[in-house]
Amino acid sequence: MPLYAAGFTTAFGAHSIAAGLGASAGLGAAGDDEGGIALSLLTLGAVLALYDLAEVFLKPLFGSLADRVGPKPVVVGGLLGFAAASLVGVFFLQPWAIAVARLGQGAAASAFSPASSASVARLAGPLTGHYFGRYGSWKGLGYAIGPLLGAGALLVGGFPLLFGVLAALAVGVAVWVAVAMPRLEPLPRPRYTVADLVRQLGERSFLAPTIVLAASTGALGAAVGFLPALAAYLGLGTAASVGAVTVLAVASALIQPRIGRLRDTGRLPDRAGVLAGLGAIAAGAGIAAVVPLMPLPAGAAGVYAAALLVGAGIGVSTPLAFAHLADATPPERLGRTMGSAEIGREAGDAGGPLLVGAVATGAGLGWGLAALAGAVAAAGLAAVGFGPARRRPFT
Repeated sequence: MPLYAAGFTTAFGAHSIAAGLGASAGLGAAGDDEGGIALSLLTLGAVLALYDLAEVFLKPLFGSLADRVGPKPVVVGGLLGFAAASLVGVFFLQPWAIAVARLGQGAAASAFSPASSASVARLAGPLTGHYFGRYGSWKGLGYAIGPLLGAGALLVGGFPLLFGVLAALAVGVAVWVAVAMPRLEPLPRPRYTVADLVRQLGERSFLAPTIVLAASTGALGAAVGFLPALAAYLGLGTAASVGAVTVLAVASALIQPRIGRLRDTGRLPDRAGVLAGLGAIAAGAGIAAVVPLMPLPAGAAGVYAAALLVGAGIGVSTPLAFAHLADATPPERLGRTMGSAEIGREAGDAGGPLLVGAVATGAGLGWGLAALAGAVAAAGLAAVGFGPARRRPFT
């Protein structure tokens, strides 16, 4: 459970601050929001990118460190670093301070996120599907409802309160991990060369689940941002528009543990499950693409149907990809592999919204969502790389 909380923390921190900065940029420009931060669109984009930029460069390094010293101290240290970075945003509200806080949070998440994934894989033993289903459920909740919780904190106390909540959450989870998580000793590792690393990262057992994770995370990032925008375009109110995100989050959170159990009992092969999950995401994005052509009652139903399908597809594909990756990785390099795979997720998290936004700018939101559906469907080709699951012994 403390590892699930760590996964929730990084997802909540990433999306709550990002959504709050976007809203505050507009308000701050008008000068009517005391808790806002006046940012130009260029500065906003740069500040938003800092979190993901830090993760892309640092996750493999911290993953390797977790293999070398054991994952527990990396998880605890990363959470405490996340809390320290968040405190910058509590006491300073200038753009430079928010940028420093965002960069520090991303660097700290680069430590505890892959180390948490590696810990789940080691503690799960042969039940990787079951436990990654739960882990993914909590992390998915953080991604999906982070903007909603962040908006509530911003309404009550502005950015200082939001950063304070994140700092308190990180400290609480760090203490929980320190007390409740057993220490996993580092395992003997053979010496790897750079050529070995390149070869390992080029294996189908790594590339296939990483592509699936990138596609599902990209769909999540795009859906969280553009489904409410689509609902607002139809004329739905704020509560109804945000409700689409809630449907997506609940569907993803409820289905992931069940998919993990089906996988562990042999009733759901990885390849078939991944194809079904990506197919559901593509179908949901396809429905959303035609919503602008529908009248309001049908269009509203289409938005919620799209949210349900995308959430369910994410809930199916994510735990299967993580579990397959864990089973195919030698225990002594789980940290490095999980850290490297997280780069794929970060690429998807940034690439999904960028793809939809870029196409929508030139051709309309419907075509942008259609492009997302096509990209997710193309990612289904990666399912060819999902061979029979190789169960690891308990380590």
